[in-house]
Amino acid sequence: MAKKILIISTSLRKDSNSEILAHEFEKGAKEAGNEVEFVSLKGKRIAFCNGCGMCQKTGRCNIRDDANAIVDKMARSEVIVWAAPIYYYEMPGQMKTLIDRANCLFCTENAIRGTYVLMTCSDESQTAVDGPLKGVSGWVRCLQGVELKGHVCATSTTEPNTVLESPAFMQAYNLGKSIE
Repeated sequence: MAKKILIISTSLRKDSNSEILAHEFEKGAKEAGNEVEFVSLKGKRIAFCNGCGMCQKTGRCNIRDDANAIVDKMARSEVIVWAAPIYYYEMPGQMKTLIDRANCLFCTENAIRGTYVLMTCSDESQTAVDGPLKGVSGWVRCLQGVELKGHVCATSTTEPNTVLESPAFMQAYNLGKSIE
């Protein structure tokens, strides 16, 4: 049965390697018959969580910016796909800020059942994903009934478009195609 998938591209660079990886995942997921929406954080205004706790009471963040619309899309999606460059062996700040702003998902009904992570980094080692995966795993553990289903990391992708030559490019397509 087709799934409703939301891909969140967290890179702020135009045509970044992680965004290219995300589009390849999207291609595979669509070919598998899924409904896919692609959201980029480029140009979005997303403020830091101020820790007021109102979202736990009202089910919605009281900060008025672009995060609320994205979190609403997250709540209606069965699968969330994070596409991100790795910065200093960790997820980029804009991704962490959006995760923090999605705090209301912990106390409200949502459709999320699985999440995937697509990453690119300049490092040669697959261990570069350890930090970002730990962060996403922590978020997933807080959401009842949600699993971290898989990840892909394209290493040695410092220059533009180098992800196209990486084995991760086909892995992202296959991971998207595997969602049914």
